[in-house]
Amino acid sequence: MKLDELLDRRGVSRRSALIAGASALMAAGTAGVVSLFSSDTPPTRTPAAGAPSAKAAGGAPGRAARAPGAAGAARSPVSSSYRLSPLAGFAPPAVKPARTPVRDEPFLRVGGLGRTVVLTFDDGPDPRYTPEVLRTLREHRLHAMFFVCGNMVEANPDLLRRMIAEGHVIGNHTWSHPLLTQLSRSAVRSEMERTSEIVEKSCGVRPAWFRAPYGAWNREAYRFGAELGMEPMAWTVDTLDWRTPGVGAIAATVEKEASPGAVVLSHDAGGNRSQSVQALRRYLPRLLDEGYHVAVPRRRAV
Repeated sequence: MKLDELLDRRGVSRRSALIAGASALMAAGTAGVVSLFSSDTPPTRTPAAGAPSAKAAGGAPGRAARAPGAAGAARSPVSSSYRLSPLAGFAPPAVKPARTPVRDEPFLRVGGLGRTVVLTFDDGPDPRYTPEVLRTLREHRLHAMFFVCGNMVEANPDLLRRMIAEGHVIGNHTWSHPLLTQLSRSAVRSEMERTSEIVEKSCGVRPAWFRAPYGAWNREAYRFGAELGMEPMAWTVDTLDWRTPGVGAIAATVEKEASPGAVVLSHDAGGNRSQSVQALRRYLPRLLDEGYHVAVPRRRAV
């Protein structure tokens, strides 16, 4: 018997049947989307009152019980593709990740963390000094931010993977540490893009923060950083350790200028950083004794 004749005998028009079927499928699809976004675990279906469970009906666990006589039931007179074709275009729209805003100034401190400071280290990773910094942080079970240069990552990928494994946050500090304000737009993009790519290639994570070398920001750096999904981070406390002023001077600067939400700038590469390593060992326990917490900001990479 043809489908049109069957519908006519039951007093149902073909158009009404298709609309009813489409509505039912759309309702089922919408419920699945809601469950997906409201929980990380698969939704548990509760059988209707009086309905036999799959186990009671003799079916395999996790599968719906087959209705009696379904094994020999005749197939629908229309194909699956034909029955689903009216639903084309009813799928929920794809969810796009939020775009990183283009800022006109970098973050100088981290708010909302109470009596907390953020320790940052630039220019690495360097096999001469970075392992000592990591060892000191691990002894105190603390995390820091490392703004790495792409050429250093290329030479020391194992150190970068160790940073990630120990819970530290990786930031983009360009490929070769140039003065961005003296580069062309294409050169600025290349410096930042290559670094994000080598970081992702080395450890599987793209940087979510970036810092301009020498603190020399320009419009291109902000825009390209946002396009790469990164927020700009500067600093509040400059240890001036790159001048090698002495271990005591570096430690005294941190202890004197530390404040809630402050971002401390130090270096683990780019020259002789033995003073930076020793100063960290000196001022870190003192900060903790004064009631400071050391933490890192968290955000998702786009």
